Amino acid sequence: MLARATRSAVHLEMRDFYAPCPGFEDWMAGGDGRTDRSGWVAAVEGAVSRGVRVRRARVVSEPVSDYTRWLYMVTDVNLKAGEEVRWLPRRQAFDLLLPGADFWMFDQRVVLWNFNSGNGEHVEGYEYSSDPRVAAQVVAAFEQVWERATPHEKFEV
Repeated sequence: MLARATRSAVHLEMRDFYAPCPGFEDWMAGGDGRTDRSGWVAAVEGAVSRGVRVRRARVVSEPVSDYTRWLYMVTDVNLKAGEEVRWLPRRQAFDLLLPGADFWMFDQRVVLWNFNSGNGEHVEGYEYSSDPRVAAQVVAAFEQVWERATPHEKFEV
Protein backbone atom coordinates (compact mmCIF):
# COMPACT_ATOMS: atom_id res chain seq x y z
CA MET A 1 0.00 0.00 0.00
CA LEU A 2 2.83 2.41 0.78
CA ALA A 3 4.15 1.90 -2.73
CA ARG A 4 0.82 3.11 -4.14
CA ALA A 5 0.39 6.13 -1.84
CA THR A 6 0.58 9.47 -3.63
CA ARG A 7 0.21 12.09 -0.87
CA SER A 8 0.20 10.68 2.64
CA ALA A 9 0.67 7.61 4.78
CA VAL A 10 -0.04 7.73 8.51
CA HIS A 11 0.34 5.01 11.11
CA LEU A 12 -1.18 5.01 14.59
CA GLU A 13 0.30 2.58 17.13
CA MET A 14 -1.43 2.24 20.48
CA ARG A 15 0.00 -0.90 22.11
CA ASP A 16 2.74 -1.03 24.73
CA PHE A 17 3.96 -4.40 23.51
CA TYR A 18 3.96 -6.30 20.25
CA ALA A 19 5.05 -9.90 19.79
CA PRO A 20 8.73 -10.33 20.61
CA CYS A 21 10.92 -9.87 17.59
CA PRO A 22 14.61 -10.70 17.15
CA GLY A 23 15.73 -7.09 17.67
CA PHE A 24 13.85 -6.72 20.95
CA GLU A 25 15.01 -10.12 22.20
CA ASP A 26 18.62 -9.23 21.32
CA TRP A 27 18.32 -5.90 23.12
CA MET A 28 16.82 -7.54 26.22
CA ALA A 29 19.79 -9.94 26.24
CA GLY A 30 22.23 -7.00 26.22
CA GLY A 31 22.79 -6.68 22.46
CA ASP A 32 22.35 -3.58 20.33
CA GLY A 33 18.82 -4.57 19.27
CA ARG A 34 19.44 -3.75 15.63
CA THR A 35 18.04 -5.84 12.79
CA ASP A 36 18.10 -5.45 9.03
CA ARG A 37 15.29 -3.06 8.14
CA SER A 38 16.60 -2.19 4.69
CA GLY A 39 13.35 -3.26 3.02
CA TRP A 40 11.33 -0.86 5.15
CA VAL A 41 13.86 1.92 4.72
CA ALA A 42 13.74 1.52 0.93
CA ALA A 43 9.93 1.58 0.94
CA VAL A 44 9.77 4.77 3.02
CA GLU A 45 12.55 6.47 1.08
CA GLY A 46 10.76 5.61 -2.16
CA ALA A 47 7.48 7.04 -0.90
CA VAL A 48 9.10 10.20 0.44
CA SER A 49 10.98 10.72 -2.84
CA ARG A 50 7.58 10.65 -4.62
CA GLY A 51 6.32 13.40 -2.31
CA VAL A 52 4.43 11.19 0.16
CA ARG A 53 4.44 12.50 3.72
CA VAL A 54 4.93 9.50 6.04
CA ARG A 55 3.93 10.06 9.68
CA ARG A 56 3.80 7.67 12.63
CA ALA A 57 2.23 8.43 16.02
CA ARG A 58 2.64 6.22 19.06
CA VAL A 59 0.34 6.37 22.09
CA VAL A 60 2.27 4.90 25.04
CA SER A 61 1.80 4.25 28.73
CA GLU A 62 4.18 5.81 31.24
CA PRO A 63 6.42 4.66 32.63
CA VAL A 64 7.10 3.05 29.28
CA SER A 65 7.45 -0.70 28.82
CA ASP A 66 10.78 -2.29 27.92
CA TYR A 67 9.39 -2.85 24.44
CA THR A 68 8.59 0.86 24.06
CA ARG A 69 12.05 1.78 25.35
CA TRP A 70 13.60 -0.46 22.67
CA LEU A 71 11.23 0.89 20.01
CA TYR A 72 12.26 4.43 20.92
CA MET A 73 15.92 3.47 20.57
CA VAL A 74 15.52 2.01 17.05
CA THR A 75 13.27 4.82 15.76
CA ASP A 76 16.34 6.59 14.39
CA VAL A 77 16.07 4.24 11.40
CA ASN A 78 12.51 5.46 10.70
CA LEU A 79 13.63 9.09 10.93
CA LYS A 80 16.61 8.60 8.62
CA ALA A 81 14.31 6.98 6.06
CA GLY A 82 12.11 10.10 6.08
CA GLU A 83 9.32 9.25 8.51
CA GLU A 84 8.09 11.82 10.99
CA VAL A 85 7.49 10.20 14.38
CA ARG A 86 5.70 11.56 17.43
CA TRP A 87 4.89 10.12 20.85
CA LEU A 88 1.85 10.77 23.04
CA PRO A 89 1.61 9.57 26.64
CA ARG A 90 -1.65 7.67 27.09
CA ARG A 91 -2.54 10.01 29.96
CA GLN A 92 -2.72 12.86 27.46
CA ALA A 93 -4.97 10.85 25.13
CA PHE A 94 -7.66 9.79 27.60
CA ASP A 95 -10.25 12.19 26.21
CA LEU A 96 -9.69 11.35 22.54
CA LEU A 97 -11.98 9.00 20.67
CA LEU A 98 -9.53 6.54 19.16
CA PRO A 99 -10.15 3.36 17.14
CA GLY A 100 -9.88 -0.01 18.84
CA ALA A 101 -6.99 -1.15 16.64
CA ASP A 102 -3.77 0.19 15.17
CA PHE A 103 -3.97 1.29 11.56
CA TRP A 104 -2.27 2.63 8.50
CA MET A 105 -4.13 5.15 6.38
CA PHE A 106 -3.12 6.02 2.84
CA ASP A 107 -4.02 9.26 1.06
CA GLN A 108 -6.77 9.89 3.63
CA ARG A 109 -9.01 7.35 1.94
CA VAL A 110 -7.86 3.75 2.48
CA VAL A 111 -7.50 2.34 6.01
CA LEU A 112 -5.54 -0.82 6.73
CA TRP A 113 -6.46 -2.15 10.19
CA ASN A 114 -3.83 -4.13 12.13
CA PHE A 115 -5.05 -6.63 14.71
CA ASN A 116 -3.06 -8.21 17.52
CA SER A 117 -3.79 -10.86 20.11
CA GLY A 118 -3.70 -10.05 23.81
CA ASN A 119 -0.07 -11.22 23.82
CA GLY A 120 0.83 -8.77 21.06
CA GLU A 121 1.10 -11.28 18.24
CA HIS A 122 -0.16 -10.20 14.84
CA VAL A 123 -3.46 -11.86 14.03
CA GLU A 124 -3.46 -13.18 10.49
CA GLY A 125 -5.03 -11.03 7.87
CA TYR A 126 -5.81 -7.36 7.66
CA GLU A 127 -9.03 -5.46 7.24
CA TYR A 128 -9.23 -2.73 4.63
CA SER A 129 -11.78 0.05 4.45
CA SER A 130 -12.34 2.73 1.86
CA ASP A 131 -15.65 3.86 3.36
CA PRO A 132 -15.50 7.69 3.38
CA ARG A 133 -17.21 7.83 6.80
CA VAL A 134 -14.59 5.54 8.33
CA ALA A 135 -11.81 7.47 6.61
CA ALA A 136 -13.10 10.76 8.05
CA GLN A 137 -13.13 9.32 11.58
CA VAL A 138 -9.65 7.87 11.20
CA VAL A 139 -8.26 11.15 9.84
CA ALA A 140 -9.78 13.02 12.80
CA ALA A 141 -8.40 10.52 15.33
CA PHE A 142 -4.90 10.58 13.89
CA GLU A 143 -4.74 14.36 13.57
CA GLN A 144 -5.87 14.82 17.19
CA VAL A 145 -3.11 12.51 18.37
CA TRP A 146 -0.56 14.17 16.08
CA GLU A 147 -1.44 17.64 17.33
CA ARG A 148 -0.89 16.67 20.98
CA ALA A 149 2.08 14.37 20.49
CA THR A 150 5.72 15.27 21.01
CA PRO A 151 8.22 14.93 18.15
CA HIS A 152 10.62 12.03 18.65
CA GLU A 153 13.59 14.35 19.05
CA LYS A 154 11.97 16.04 22.06
CA PHE A 155 10.31 13.02 23.69
CA GLU A 156 12.07 11.29 26.56
CA VAL A 157 11.62 7.74 27.76
